[in-house]
Amino acid sequence: MTNGLKSLLITNFVTQNHTKIDAIKLSYQLFGKPLGDAPIVLVNHALTGNSNVCGDNGWWCSLVGSGKVIDTDFYTVLAFNIPGNGYDGFMITNYQNFVAKDIAELFLLGLKKLNIKKLFTIIGGSLGGGIAWEMLALSPKLTQHLVPIASDWKSTDWLIANCKLQALILNNSKQPVYDARVHAMLSYRTPQSLNNRFNRANDNGVFEVENWLNHHGKILQNRFQLAAYKLMNQLLSGINAAKSHKNIASALKTTSATICIVGVNTDLFFIPEENKKTKNTLRAAGLKVHYNEIQSEHGHDAFLMEYQQLASILKPIFKTDIAINKPKAVNHIANV
Repeated sequence: MTNGLKSLLITNFVTQNHTKIDAIKLSYQLFGKPLGDAPIVLVNHALTGNSNVCGDNGWWCSLVGSGKVIDTDFYTVLAFNIPGNGYDGFMITNYQNFVAKDIAELFLLGLKKLNIKKLFTIIGGSLGGGIAWEMLALSPKLTQHLVPIASDWKSTDWLIANCKLQALILNNSKQPVYDARVHAMLSYRTPQSLNNRFNRANDNGVFEVENWLNHHGKILQNRFQLAAYKLMNQLLSGINAAKSHKNIASALKTTSATICIVGVNTDLFFIPEENKKTKNTLRAAGLKVHYNEIQSEHGHDAFLMEYQQLASILKPIFKTDIAINKPKAVNHIANV
């Protein structure tokens, strides 16, 4: 299924704000068919995610794996770690120097080092979807399909404002990761979701919703480093795939990719109205774009919860009888 965590070294990298980084570790995992034997699906992880997308502990194992909608019996699945997420031990302290486009460029450099010239699909949720948009804008011919889920090609003012509050918590709280996660959970879910789940229930004077928030704060505090959270929050506030272009349609005008935008009807973080505007803008420019919507009371986190709906949306893209008839996507060489 997987050959474990591997890494590439990216040297002399220059960020969007013109900061030179001598060396950056870019780690990744491969699942399914060997490189060169099958179409490649690149999965971009979300804020607290990592490259471990399938298997017993895979964060998207309901969708990626043998016999799943992204079937590792037919596809090569590749997932990079966002450098600095801590999963591979590599940390970035000068996080202010990075935006989402920098990560997209690092992923493109990683693909180049792996001699991958064409992808079948780039798919990602939340921050991972934003990086997917950035990758397509930088390399419009790279992929046959783009699937951004519960995401956007830009950080809206609402998102920037939430990230600002997260940054204040991360920089000023006595228990920053814990407190930031508690706040974030209120953006990831909805009032309806929490009201229906807890119904003001309490245990010895403590409301169950408070225990739930405490649980999520402790879980992340125990597994996620402060430097990683600061970086990811910075990236989330700095998504702009249309940068240096008049608009997103201009940025993607040369792509032939089919774009499948997946929104969530109750998403408070990446609101579905923005996704619908993007669909209309790109369709008016002649691009191949579709919009599908997960119906859920749970808000942004629905892309990690409503697996049956998401699988139904993705199934037409990942039909294995279509994929296995595609030409081989890469001429693989050993990583350096």
